[in-house]
Amino acid sequence: MAMSVSELMKVFEGSPSPTMQQMDGEFAARLLAQPGKLAQFIGEVTINNPLMPGRWLCKAFRPVSDNLGRGYNSFAHFGRAVQRFPMETLIAPSRYDGRPAYTLVYGAFWSMCGAINMVDEVRQVGADLYLGIGTWGFTAAQRRVPLPFVLRGPVSPYVRDTGTRKKTFDVRQAIPALR
Repeated sequence: MAMSVSELMKVFEGSPSPTMQQMDGEFAARLLAQPGKLAQFIGEVTINNPLMPGRWLCKAFRPVSDNLGRGYNSFAHFGRAVQRFPMETLIAPSRYDGRPAYTLVYGAFWSMCGAINMVDEVRQVGADLYLGIGTWGFTAAQRRVPLPFVLRGPVSPYVRDTGTRKKTFDVRQAIPALR
């Protein structure tokens, strides 16, 4: 919790990818140090906005096959848990070190996160503890800025699939190493 972004990146780069089967259920989520005060402010306002989307509770996942999964983020919104921002998950080469990472691709679905090209990578750093590196942006340089978060769990079961998958989406659009 007290590490800088560069310290967190060293931990991330030295950690293994979880398997698709490990990532099954809801994982409590929390934003970690961000790369600068403005990014920290934007991150906190974005994921802890009482109006929309609400207070960030978790990321949730379920395996669909050995190499593909689904997921969502859950927020506390006016006294109830709401699932938002669906994603497709897979094990893919990390944009930071080329090693396997559990990867969350939001562009596969119609949502705000998909519209800003959000892709997260997750590695396991301890028993039931995972370090995530979020990215978003419209240029390759923007999509390399690490936005760390932590996941713990699973803490509860996956609730349900949400969102509409884009019919023509190809995951290679979001992950350059797969092209």
